[in-house]
Amino acid sequence: MNANNKALPAKESAVFKSILKFYEHKQYKKGLKGAESILKKFPNHGETLAMKGLFYSTLDRKEEALEFIKKGIMSNMTSHICWHVYGLFHRTEKNYEEAVKCYTHALKYDKDNIQIMRDHALLHVHMRNYEAFNEARHQLLNARPAMRPNWMGLAISYHLLENYDAAEKVMNSYMGELHGKTASAADEPTGPLAGYEISEMLLYKGMIIEESGDYARALDHLQSIRNKVYDKTSWRSAKARLLIKSGKLAEAEVEYQRLLADNADSLEYVQGIRTARGLDGDNLDAAQTARLQRLFKELGAKYPRSHVIQRLPLTFASGDDFAVALDAYLRPIFRKGVPSLFVSSKDLLAKADKEAVIESVVLGYYNSLKAGLKFAPEDDAKEPPSVFLWVMFFLAQFYDRKRDSSRALEFINEAIAHSPTVVDLLMVKARIYKHAGDRATAMKVMNEARLLDLQDRYVNTKCTKYMLGNNAIKEAEETISLFTKSDDTDPDPIRTLVDLQCMWFEQASADAYVRMGNYGRALKRYHQIERHFVDIYDDQFDFHTYCLRKPGLRSYIEMLRVEDRLRSHKFYSRAAKSAVSAYLSLFDGPQQTLFAKDGTDLSMLSESERKKALRKARKAELKGQDTAAAETADATASGSPTASGAAAAGGKKKAAPVDPDPEGKKLVEGVDYLAEAAKFVKPLQELSPSDIDGWLLGFEVYIRKNKYLLALQSLKRASQLNATRPEVFRSTVKLGLALVEQAGKTGAEALHPLVLTVLREGVEGLVGAAIAGVQSLKTLHASFVKNNSQSAPHRLVAAETLLLLEPANKAGAIKLVGDIGTTAKTGFSIETAVSTYAFVQRSIKDTGAASAFKSVAAKAFPLATLFQSS
Repeated sequence: MNANNKALPAKESAVFKSILKFYEHKQYKKGLKGAESILKKFPNHGETLAMKGLFYSTLDRKEEALEFIKKGIMSNMTSHICWHVYGLFHRTEKNYEEAVKCYTHALKYDKDNIQIMRDHALLHVHMRNYEAFNEARHQLLNARPAMRPNWMGLAISYHLLENYDAAEKVMNSYMGELHGKTASAADEPTGPLAGYEISEMLLYKGMIIEESGDYARALDHLQSIRNKVYDKTSWRSAKARLLIKSGKLAEAEVEYQRLLADNADSLEYVQGIRTARGLDGDNLDAAQTARLQRLFKELGAKYPRSHVIQRLPLTFASGDDFAVALDAYLRPIFRKGVPSLFVSSKDLLAKADKEAVIESVVLGYYNSLKAGLKFAPEDDAKEPPSVFLWVMFFLAQFYDRKRDSSRALEFINEAIAHSPTVVDLLMVKARIYKHAGDRATAMKVMNEARLLDLQDRYVNTKCTKYMLGNNAIKEAEETISLFTKSDDTDPDPIRTLVDLQCMWFEQASADAYVRMGNYGRALKRYHQIERHFVDIYDDQFDFHTYCLRKPGLRSYIEMLRVEDRLRSHKFYSRAAKSAVSAYLSLFDGPQQTLFAKDGTDLSMLSESERKKALRKARKAELKGQDTAAAETADATASGSPTASGAAAAGGKKKAAPVDPDPEGKKLVEGVDYLAEAAKFVKPLQELSPSDIDGWLLGFEVYIRKNKYLLALQSLKRASQLNATRPEVFRSTVKLGLALVEQAGKTGAEALHPLVLTVLREGVEGLVGAAIAGVQSLKTLHASFVKNNSQSAPHRLVAAETLLLLEPANKAGAIKLVGDIGTTAKTGFSIETAVSTYAFVQRSIKDTGAASAFKSVAAKAFPLATLFQSS
């Protein structure tokens, strides 16, 4: 290699140093200009070529960037700068494994380069390679022992490895040298926050000792640092927690009582007092319940303004005690007019006995207030009229929860007649119609609520969701755009919502697209949600450096743990399950479209009418696209700021990004649907192991991939969570049929004998009987039908599995579901009715049976538009 490729003359060398500074100060255009001036004289200088590529990367010229970086490496393969730049490029592209390889190469040629060592360590902790992170932190500390972040980084690396003794020793070494003011502790905290930084380090050390399980020593440590700690609340909380863990309950109660005096609405502190008195848990006997009620009475007298303390007794009271406590709790809240009362009472309504008491008490309020504006006839003082309003508001929600739509509408209509301008009333009315199956009316009523207060973002959001629920996507986009800020270069409100990570909109719109059969757009939205979680995870990268320079080490550890379970969030879980279902539908074949792209309901139309409606919707869509294109052309002709106009103006405005695949065709064409679905299943099962739907969906994916052992594993976990779920039986039958089929195969097509044995033992263990053939499964099915004849969801699954076992026995399937609405005593919800109707239409394909079931469902759900006569 030519020496000229490695060394530069003094003048160019100075320019090269300046371009490095330009990169550090994010002056990329100046840096690029300097790099090009060097390359004019030394076109093969590897490090300058690499830096030019790095500048191109920051300017979104990725292909050119990669080309120049590779040229730089080929020109000087022993340059740590070239390899470091290559690593930075890969890191920017989120290709962390390749970035680690590049940093490793860079360290071969400059093993003492602090910046590369630091970047190398950051990548390891970001990728959760804790062993490598620990090693990298050792190297950094040996290179720069005077820097506090290096000590903290090493302690954290041991902490993450759960080597608590080593982590504590590192903290002791640093704190000991800090107090001794040795040379290696030159980076000791200074300035006005020095005391706070030392305080946080001491609390972090206490966290390490506590997690090691040595509670007695952790308590001693807390006691020794008491006068040095600034965050007294954290110190006292830690002490109370450690006293509980150490079994010193009396002392723990004293600490929790002191904490409760500072924050009487802390559920954690109340729970701490319960634990200290041996009254924790939900399964208490009569004596313990009496003691607990006395405790709540004592705390309630001491903190009468604490809502938590006033509310908790209702959770444990029963019978007449519950009715008395409920009356004392509800009256002041109805007087205040708290709209969230019903939502906060849902845990009580989950118990049938308490639900009946609540109904009786609140109906008593309603009758008495209606007669004389009193909670009870014997009361002396009258209540203000607003109390009657909020009682009706509560009752409307109560009966809506019971899906007694007619009675719920009676109460909410009476409330609206009483106070027609209260937005919350119309919102509840819309919710009632939604639950009753009339999404069009629900959308209309919610829009009326929005019009009452056009400045309310929340009501606008709810209205948008209801529009999407009715498949009115265009109206929803127009409504939500009222609260989005779009600049001249990017007027698209939907792109703004994506940039804002507005996941509820993406989920609701994707669900609408699925109902309309537009899987491309739906999957595009689901993948956008998945991308948000990737971005949230990647956003932690900058904090790996920041948190080591700041005192919040405890918060940093908690952040890492939150990021590790990030995909257990309900938004990800919901999107992942929806995406898996969409991929399974695509794999199984096209489904009949129930809604046109303009939201028109097609379910009740004949085939000719359906085709006509689809053609009409398609023409309207094409017309809208032509109009949009014409508007863009007019804007360009009139000189509005387009991409070229922005460039001509000096590049101050960026062109709006162009979506190369607005319809999501790349997600549905030439794609391995099951492989894509499996990508969503894995985090669902790993991070939400208690969610049975994730295991059931995993089963559906693996059974289609012929991964029988993975399917068995998923089914076993689902059965452990809830063996009575009807979907578990359906999956068991599917796996049993697969077992019977595989057992009959020979030669190359047959499963390995060991796999077949494991599969047989697993299935037979689930059903509790031997599987000799299809007849065994039919016997199992007959038992399932007999044991679950009163449950509508179980009968629907029984009909579905009957067609799996006997595809020609459609009459038997019709018999199971035909009178489900009148003979099944439990579970005949509107969701079950819709699923049953779809099953009769799509799987049985019997027009007469579908019409008969529709009549039955219409009687049970008179407001549901799906079951109304056309």
